Formats: sequence, C-alpha cells, structure tokens
Amino acid sequence: MTTYKTVNPADGTTVKEFETLDGAGVERALADAHAGFQTWRKTSPKHRADILHKVADLYTERSDELARTISLEMGKPLTESQGEVELSSNIYRYYADHGPSLLEDEKLDVPGAEDTVLQRKPVGALVGVMPWNFPYYQVARFAGPNLMVGNTILLKHAPNCPQSALLMEEIFQQAGLPQDAYINIFATNDQIADMIADSRVQGVSLTGSERAGTSVAETAGRNLKKVVLELGGSDVFILLDSDDMDATVESATRARLSNAGQACNAAKRILVAEEVYDDFVTKLVASFEAVQTGDPLDAKTTLGPLSSQTAADTLIEQIDDAVAKGATLLTGGKKIDGPGAYVQPTLLTDVTPDMRAYSEELFGPAGVIYKVESAQQAIELANSSAYGLSGSVWSADLDKARDVAEQLEVGMAFVNEHGTTLPGLPFGGVKRSGVGRELGPWGMDEFVNKKLVRVSAK
Repeated sequence: MTTYKTVNPADGTTVKEFETLDGAGVERALADAHAGFQTWRKTSPKHRADILHKVADLYTERSDELARTISLEMGKPLTESQGEVELSSNIYRYYADHGPSLLEDEKLDVPGAEDTVLQRKPVGALVGVMPWNFPYYQVARFAGPNLMVGNTILLKHAPNCPQSALLMEEIFQQAGLPQDAYINIFATNDQIADMIADSRVQGVSLTGSERAGTSVAETAGRNLKKVVLELGGSDVFILLDSDDMDATVESATRARLSNAGQACNAAKRILVAEEVYDDFVTKLVASFEAVQTGDPLDAKTTLGPLSSQTAADTLIEQIDDAVAKGATLLTGGKKIDGPGAYVQPTLLTDVTPDMRAYSEELFGPAGVIYKVESAQQAIELANSSAYGLSGSVWSADLDKARDVAEQLEVGMAFVNEHGTTLPGLPFGGVKRSGVGRELGPWGMDEFVNKKLVRVSAK
C-alpha cells in the first residue's frame, strides 16, 4: 500500500502522514477533471496566461516557504531548493509569455484551397506521475504547457513529497485556476493504472525510473493513450583538454554532486583524455573531499542527504559490488555516521562491464572515471550505454568538441556546459532514457490535437 508521508532524510524522523485516496476519491477526481476540461478548454489563451503569470509571481512571493518544504522532504540544500523554486517560476512565466502566440493557427502553404491551417487544440484530462528529486520543477514542465494548452491535470506526486504537492495545488488555486483544472491525488500505483485506462483520461506523463516508465507505458499502450516518459540517464562528461583545469574541475564537481547526485542528467560517467587525466583526477578527488556535507537547512551545506535510507543503501550496494570485483575507490564509498541518509562523495575507476556501476544508473553522489586514448574511444564508450539522455564535451577547441557532441546518441548534447535547463530549451532523451520532449514550444505539442482545417471554394 502506498503511504504518503514526509520523512526528513537528514535525521530519519517522520514529520507528517497523509491518507491515500479510496475508490470513491479516485472516481471523484476523474469526474472532476473531466468536467473541468469542458470549461477550461473554452477559456481564452490570454486568461490562461494571466493565471500562469500569477502562479509565477506566487512562486517568487512564497519562495522561502516552498524552498524549506522540499529541503525538509527530500534533503536538498536550501540554496539549491531556492534555485529550483526560481526555475519553476521562470517556466510558468515562459508559458504565460509565449503560450498565446504558440497557440495561434499555423498557416500551411499548400495550394488548392482558400485557407489551410493547423490548429492546436486541447485533448482532455491528463495524468502526471512525478518524482521526488525536483518536486516543483518536474511538475512545472508538465503542468505549465498543458494548462496553457487547455488540458486539465491529475497530479500524482512521489509519496515522500506530500507537503510540496499540496503547496503546488494551493498556489494554483490562489492564482485563480479552477479547482477541477489541477487536482492533486494521493493515489496508489494500482489506482494510477486504473486512471490511465479510464476513457476520461487522454494521456500520461511520467518522470521516474525505467521500471515505472515501463509499467506506465504498458498500461497506456493497451489503452491507446499517448505517453511522455522522462526516465533514467548515465550521462557523460567528456574532457578532451582544458585551458583552466581548476574551473573544469569545479564544473565537473557541480555536474556530479548537485542535488546529491540525484538527477537523471547528472554527469555519472566522466571520460578523460589521457593527456590531462592525472592532473584532472588529482584535483577532482580533492574537490570531492572538500564538499561540505550537513543539514540541508544550513546555509553552509553544499551536499545534503539522499532522499531516503533505501536510496543510500542501494548506492552503497552498487559501490561495494564494484570494489569487490576490482574497481579502484579513489575517495568516499561509505555511509556517513549518523541518523541521516548521507553517503560520502565517491569516485571510482577501473570499472568494468561485469560491475553494476558500469551499466546501472548511480543515483547519488558517486561518479565513475574512465581514461580514454582518443575522442573516438570516448564517443564509443559514451554511446555504449543503454541510456541516452544528455552529455557534455569540454575543450578549448570548439570545433573538435562540437564534432564529438554531435556524435553522441543523446537527446541533449552540450559543449563546455552540462545539464543546462532553461524554459526555452527542449528536455528529453532517446533509447532507454524515454520518449517525448518537455519545455519550450515542444512541451506544448505533446498533448494536443494538431487539427487540420482546410477551406476550399465550391
């Protein structure tokens, strides 16, 4: 049975528990979202944009409350929580600013008629299944564009983020969004499967694990429902050369350890040219060891706990498996003493295909370093992964770096930056990292009826 409760991962204490929906609650949510769509779809794009502008303003006004809530619920350092609140506000503002123009009729230059246009129309109620690692941001990139389009939302958040889930629903209502246009649901996985199958639901978006994505996609496929899946990643940080190694090391540290390494697009595999390998590794180890671990609500903390003891245990099992099979542990590799779900920042080398750390996603503050003899070897190693979310290439030679970036089998490739997220940039991957795109104009095109209207004279 799914249990919704806030457990502070910094000390393991249970803060508050919430009741899961019963059968009547599921039916009521479905009926309300379906009925709400009949009204919300008829509102003007300007009216929807005005509400999203207010949502963005409220995120700014209530930023301290919002930030402290997710720091408490999933252990994110307060400065990172504040950054997530700001990014979420910017996403809602982006769709408020650009949404009306993106919904205008698109004229098609096809002869033989008086007028031919493509219209973007809402499709109905959607189910969103969201994860705990970025409680506000993940919801914003799903809810923002779809509310702008005119769809309604049934939002199931992660069971360990109930208070932040309720805060988001409250802010939507405070901004003037009808209660039946965005409905928070504390539902079980089985209830979500039933909702996806229900004829009143027209699609589902999930951000989460590969296992969860497979289950949701199977249910959606059986019922001919559109899906967007943002799943795992084993993203590369490819270092070809550097004219400022200290700055490069700082970027690599941030790319691996932000959010305690709990990001699908974190730099989990670090591929380093042999010419700069020794210098880079020495400095990266020192950088990892200088990280300040502690209470997420302490301003001095740069690395908080993992989201739960289960998450910490899983990461330690992956590290121990690698070391037992011959990997070299450069630093870290252990839990930090105390009640919280803390793991030392960890770096491994000599990782081979028989180790879990080679093929599995390391969802925590642990990275794997590989020495490569050439750019071609880096490309082949990068593309050997079953995942294909994003990757970055670092070099003073932009032409060389771009050539490597363009050969990566990923949805997002960066040169001299990693994991950049902006409201106007598409987000999504290929292979086992998922299907579909979020953010920018592309986020508004996933759950719409692209309706052709062609008018010909008699």
